[in-house]
This record gives sequence, structure tokens and C-alpha cells, in this order.
Amino acid sequence: MEEIVRERGRPTGTPEAKRVAAGAGVGAAIEVYDFIGFGTAAALYFGDAFFPRSDAATGTLFAFATLGVGFVARPLGGIVAGHIGDRIGRKPVLVASLILMGVTTVCMGLLPTYDAVGALAPILLVVVRVVQGLAFGAEWGGAVLMTYEHAPLHRKGTYTGFMHAGFAVGLLLANLAFLSTSSLGNDWSWRLPFLFSLVLIVIGLAIRSRLSESPVFEEVKGSGGELKSPMVEVIRHDWRAVGLGLLIRVAEPAGYAVAVTFMLSYLKDNDLASEGVILRSLCLAAGIGIVATPLWGMLTDRIGRKPVFIGACVFGVAFAFPMFLMVNTGSVLLVSGVLVLAYTVFQNALVAAQGTLLPEMYRPEVRFSGASLAYQLSAVIAGFVPFMASALYLAVGWKGTALLFAVLCLISLAAVLRVPEPWSAPTRDQARELVERFTSDPGPAEQGAVPSRAAGVTASRSGAE
Repeated sequence: MEEIVRERGRPTGTPEAKRVAAGAGVGAAIEVYDFIGFGTAAALYFGDAFFPRSDAATGTLFAFATLGVGFVARPLGGIVAGHIGDRIGRKPVLVASLILMGVTTVCMGLLPTYDAVGALAPILLVVVRVVQGLAFGAEWGGAVLMTYEHAPLHRKGTYTGFMHAGFAVGLLLANLAFLSTSSLGNDWSWRLPFLFSLVLIVIGLAIRSRLSESPVFEEVKGSGGELKSPMVEVIRHDWRAVGLGLLIRVAEPAGYAVAVTFMLSYLKDNDLASEGVILRSLCLAAGIGIVATPLWGMLTDRIGRKPVFIGACVFGVAFAFPMFLMVNTGSVLLVSGVLVLAYTVFQNALVAAQGTLLPEMYRPEVRFSGASLAYQLSAVIAGFVPFMASALYLAVGWKGTALLFAVLCLISLAAVLRVPEPWSAPTRDQARELVERFTSDPGPAEQGAVPSRAAGVTASRSGAE
């Protein structure tokens, strides 16, 4: 039980837990606004704006390849952020990643098009996209770990779910921005949403700069437990957990890439739905997701992390072919239904479960490095899934893309079945006892101290080992 305290934080959380979750969530919303905005623009505008005139499908293919480049850069951002987060602290990563993302996103809104500068246009787009990928690679680890380590022991899923609701807020803001400018019918349709992010960055920095450092990191640092090279330690001792974490993660970003990002271009290129219908459907999905994500997180606190994750993967496999059959009807209701189900049931549930499942696979000393590495390596695969989905569609039609979606879900399902449940019924019972004990008699743990390595508590290796 003492080990649970040391590895996961104070039993009843910190007084700042809610403010940290809100601050991390607001920053996450802003970063997702920037990053998802690129995906929306790639699906709807970039094929024509940055690449030589060709048929719509080929232009979209090039745009999605550029989308994937940013994902390739994310592991490097995760590696650098993991080292800083485990050596210096979680908070500095939160602030730096937001600044970097903001600068690159504003630059994206100012880029010249292919008609203006020729081949230089896609080159500049790739450069900006790479830097944006570095920033986003650093974001998730800091946001989720700050929230996780400040949260009460028995409500970490709820708090990280609330933080991940910021992703839905970012998606909503991005699509509202593109929806409001879609009628312009020129480059300003995609430039203005990117330029607007400058306002959001200022708000995010004002909130994040006031957050306190993670108490778990402070305890590790206070006991001299920080490692000189946490990333090396992770690769040397926790490589199985990193590998499994990577595979566990595949379904969520890659599945989103098929069910939402690719689906946008599929609907547009086949005249199955107008831009207005697509963007309004995404806004509806994001609005529901703001509520759904914390509810999924709350469910992980009640029944465990794995059941929620497994249920979402099974749903994805079952949904792979029906979602295309539904949108192929061209029905506005069915198109909206597919996007809402893909986001609020499939993606939101996976995100909520990952928010606790991945951090609980690692020791505090390497938690940032391990969780970030697994999370961002999976992004390399996910980044090129829209490209793969488009190529499969051109080669064999929508059935090939649907099969890809099902396979991605099966990969993550197989991986999560190999990981012990980190929030099992016995662990939940022990956590409740600890919370009740420290609620009635706070003692040193509520005043800031938690058992440390110096006290004889040994950090456990990942359960995946």
C-alpha cells in the first residue's frame, strides 16, 4: 500500500488537483486546436493550395503525406520532453511545448501557396509541420502526468479524463473556426483559423505558468531518486513496456486517422456530404466528447483501465465496415452518426483509458520518458495512416480502408491483453482504505510527504516485464 502512495501520489490528491487538471486541459485544447487544425486543412484545402494541380485524390494523398511528417517528428519531441520531465520537472515541458506550438501555427497561417512560390511552398509546409510535431510530441506527457500525479488516488481516471476533454474542446474550436471561414472560398478559409490560435496561446500560457510542479516528481527529486539518463534507463529496463505501450496506443490515433481524418476527404471527394455538414458533424461530436471523455475516465476508476479499453477496441472492429456502409448512403443523419460514434465512443474511450493505463506502466523516475516514448512512437504509425488509407482506397476501394481500421483495433486489443490490470479490484480496495485513512488522519502524507526510496520502498518495474 505504501508503494501505491509513492508511485501514484498522495491518497487524497493535492489541493491544486482540480486547477491542475483544468490548466492542463486548457493547454491541451489549444495544442489540439493547432494540430488537428492541420489535419482538417490537409483534408479540405492543402491538396489544392500547396501541391501542383492534379486530380483531387492525388492532391489529398500528398497533403496527408505532409500530415504524416509531423507525426514522425513527435517521438523526438517526446524523447527530449521525457528527459527534461524526469530530470527537471513536468511543468517546464508544459510551458515550452505550448510556446513552440503557438509560433509554428501562426507561421502556418502565413505560408505562401504553390501558386505564389512554386515548389518552395510544400517545402516550407513540411518544415513548419516538423517543428509543430516536435511541440506536440512534448505536450501529452507533461499534461497527463501533471494531472495524474496531482489527482486523488481513487479518481485519477476521472481527473485525467477531464484533462483529456481539452482535446475535444480543441477539436470543437478548430472545426468551429473552419466552419466560420468555409464560406470565404479562398485561402483565408484556412489561414484565419491558424492565425486565430495566437489569442488562444496567450490564454494558455497565462494559465499554465501558474501551475505547481508534480508532487510525485518533487518527492523523487527530494529523495535523490532522479536519474541521469532516464530515457536510457527506460530503453534498457522497460523496453517491453514501451513496445506494448506503442501497440496499445495504435488504435486510438490511427483509428482516428481513418474514421475522422481520412473520412473527411472520402466524404468530400465522393460528394457524400458538403463541407458544412462535415464540419457541423465534427462540432457535434466534439461537443459530446467534452462530456463523454471524463465519463469514460470515471468508468475506468470504477471497473479498471483494461475493460474500458478492450470494449472500445471491440467496438472498433465491429464498426469498421458498417461506418463506410452508413456514409455511402449520403444521408446527413448517418454521416453525422458515424463521426459522432467514431469520436465519442471509440476515440474518447481509448483516450480516457490511456490517460491512466500508460502512466501506471512505469516507475515515477522514468514515467515521463516511458509514457511519452510509447505514446509518440505510435504516432509515427498513425501519422501515415491517412496516406495508407487513401492508397488502399485508390487501389481496392473503401473495403480496404475499412479492413485497415479493423486490423489497427485488433493490434491494440492483442497488446492490451498482455498487460496486467494496473487498477485491479484489490488495488482499488487498497486505495479506498488509504483514502479513508488519510481523510480521517492526514498525517505527513497530506502535508506533502510520501514514502520514498530512502524509507526502503523500492519502485517496481513495469507489470509488462
